Amino acid sequence: MRITVVGDVLLDVDLTGEATRLCPDAPVPVVDVSDVRRRAGGAGLVARMLAHDGHRVTLVTVLSDDDASLELEGALAGVHVVSGPSGARTPVKTRVRAGRQPVVRVDEGCGRPEVPAATAGMLRALERAEAIVVADYGRGVAANREIRDLLAARAGVIPIVWDPHPSGAAPVPGVAVVTPNLSEAAKAADSGSGTPAAIAAIGTLLLDRWQSQAVLVTMGEQGGTLSQRDTSPLAIPAPPTEVTDPCGAGDRLAASLAVHLAEGCSLSDAAERAINEAAAFLGAGGVASLPDRHRPVWHHSREEDALGLARRVRANGGTVVATGGCFDLLHAGHARTLAAARDLGDCLIVCLNSDESVRRIKGEQRPIVSQQDRAELLLALESVDAVLVFGEDTPEACLETLRPDVWVKGGDYRASELPEAGLVESWGGRCMTVPFHQARSTSVLADALAKVS
Repeated sequence: MRITVVGDVLLDVDLTGEATRLCPDAPVPVVDVSDVRRRAGGAGLVARMLAHDGHRVTLVTVLSDDDASLELEGALAGVHVVSGPSGARTPVKTRVRAGRQPVVRVDEGCGRPEVPAATAGMLRALERAEAIVVADYGRGVAANREIRDLLAARAGVIPIVWDPHPSGAAPVPGVAVVTPNLSEAAKAADSGSGTPAAIAAIGTLLLDRWQSQAVLVTMGEQGGTLSQRDTSPLAIPAPPTEVTDPCGAGDRLAASLAVHLAEGCSLSDAAERAINEAAAFLGAGGVASLPDRHRPVWHHSREEDALGLARRVRANGGTVVATGGCFDLLHAGHARTLAAARDLGDCLIVCLNSDESVRRIKGEQRPIVSQQDRAELLLALESVDAVLVFGEDTPEACLETLRPDVWVKGGDYRASELPEAGLVESWGGRCMTVPFHQARSTSVLADALAKVS
């Protein structure tokens, strides 16, 4: 199933060890760290959960260009990330545990930044979504006006699950269900929450305030209360579970809700399944049960920053693959060549001839399709991670800047005969060729269209 997650990401760091003594200069425990885990948090955790479940996941977010972002992107292996620039430091939350006992949490860069801008790629990803989880962690993605307008327009068309944050934006009207925990709901309603009747009243109040189709107030081991219009609030118990780490329970619930609603379940059935799956997730160890990602697999569409993508992939030990051409009138031969090139590394960057370059090479009647549209069509392919447009007649200057590990061309000649071979090998890269599909070419397609017209 294809699920889109939109929201704020952060880097979670878990330091685990044993505390057997006190610090000599202060009465605090000394933790001898034996294990360090870095993982995607916030919307990134929701996306990783869904990817781990086998769903095709797109994460719409903003990313920084600092070292923490490099680690964060590596932790998002297996997730198709469509992002824009955050304009702020990557938030990092470091938890220190002695055995199973939390000792302290250290937050870095977790202030409230300005609302980030939304790129065209981010908005396109939301337009194509079949189901959406909004994971708002109060850092502004869910407050962006363009994103909110698009979510409001899509709310009556596809299921949208909104996981709110106390310092985040209010949900847009019409979403399928909002999932505050009890303290978040009580704060939003400015009300006490001691009894089941009070909790039900909070759900009803928020249902009217947020104009959502439903509100599911979650209460940990006590389950949740589902409020819908024109029906009595429904108490949903949670199965007994031994919990060592509650982190990620709300993310697991929101992810499961979106999946079951997209499958066609009713709100009550989806909520019951989601509560049970959140309990099972915690019983299995919570976030610790998610596998580590030691080698990143890159599926990014950062069309605004091909060079940044190459840097991030290399910094995480990945292989940067590049190919080039005009790609005028994209056809099946192109798609096969690009897919084969993508399999050779961890990201594929297409070096695309500009309109002026194509005219000089192909003549005044070309290109048939503008460079902006050619770039957009290429980025729509799952095999293409970024596009870098160049204006020269040959890609040498572009390659010198990008310095890919592998340069790929489609053709029936040897890799050593490529004109770019010497340049690529000068920085330790290598040239490779992939099969050329003789019957499929832009010229053949253009001639056929000319005959039809």
